Amino acid sequence: MLSEQLRTFARAWLPARTNVNARERLRAVVGAGLGLLVTALLSQLTGSSIDSRWLVAPLGASAVLVFALPASPLAQPWSVIAGNTFSALVGVACARWIADPVWASALAPALAIGLMFGLRCLHPPGGAVALFAVLSQTTHFPFSLYPVALNSVLLVLAGVLYNSLTGRRYPHVQLAPRKPSADARFSSADVDAVLARYNQVLDISRDDLEALIRETELESYRRRLGTVRCADIMSRDPVVAEFGTPLQEAWALMQARRIKALPVIDRTRRVVGIVTQADFFRHIDLDHHEGLGGRLRDFIRATRTVMSSKPEVVGQIMTRQVRVASEERPMVELVPLFSEGGHHHIPIIDGERRLTGMITQSDFVRALYRAVGPEAPQEASAADR
Repeated sequence: MLSEQLRTFARAWLPARTNVNARERLRAVVGAGLGLLVTALLSQLTGSSIDSRWLVAPLGASAVLVFALPASPLAQPWSVIAGNTFSALVGVACARWIADPVWASALAPALAIGLMFGLRCLHPPGGAVALFAVLSQTTHFPFSLYPVALNSVLLVLAGVLYNSLTGRRYPHVQLAPRKPSADARFSSADVDAVLARYNQVLDISRDDLEALIRETELESYRRRLGTVRCADIMSRDPVVAEFGTPLQEAWALMQARRIKALPVIDRTRRVVGIVTQADFFRHIDLDHHEGLGGRLRDFIRATRTVMSSKPEVVGQIMTRQVRVASEERPMVELVPLFSEGGHHHIPIIDGERRLTGMITQSDFVRALYRAVGPEAPQEASAADR
């Protein structure tokens, strides 16, 4: 037990792997180099008779945030410019009015952090700027304007140009909370509530955090559903009809098996159509409910004469345009058919286009429930099939 605790403690000191590729790392390296080069050249050209220093060291840390973490709230233009500038003012004030350098070195960064919190411009290099002013015994307040404010403005302008050209949103504007949809598993208010309980500064914007949570949820669905094939969820050996199956026989079969559709096949078991309860009702007058059962019985009853003015067999009322799916097709690809296409039954075919099964809405919902939730009941109601 003790050894395990020691190993856990040791692992806590190791850095986590950075989940960015080589291209993004190169983008950040080149951006920081170019940004600091432009800032240094322009700052040096402006010069100042008050302070001969034209570049402050903490700006290197600002460059890390602006070019390597452009989405961070700590790297946004107001945070960089105001955070560094006001921290410089605090550092100069401490160097000027606190005689003991030890006390001044401790108070300057602490007071700068408090001021940055109050002004909503928290920027980690700001603490270094305040300390730099104390250690260099800088006691003139214009130091906050030149070089600190000028350096910060130039670096931010370079960051806006470079990040935009390389496909990164900067400034990274905080988006408004999303309105929850009816089927959303969590809302923006839920995110806010969790962040309030966490009560710590995060190096990520709130809208980015919410977007990452939603993308993670979608990726989880894709991972769990992407490997499920139609063959894994279909009902095998479905009840079928042929073109010449009498209407009365087909209707009786649907009632006996408590199903709502019959795929219609030819002699080679290839699908030529599908007949549903809706196909039967389409041929009788539904505007009047009285005597509906009688009209249905009259419709499906076989005509004993040679000539008939009404349909007699399944092939005459079936739907000929049928959406089918192969056994190997991923289940997730059927989502649009069931959710938007209005389909309730999808015949499943093999490599030779022969019927091998049927997927109904209940089959699909049951498989979806198994994939994204706790274990679902194994059998659906036969009335839904």
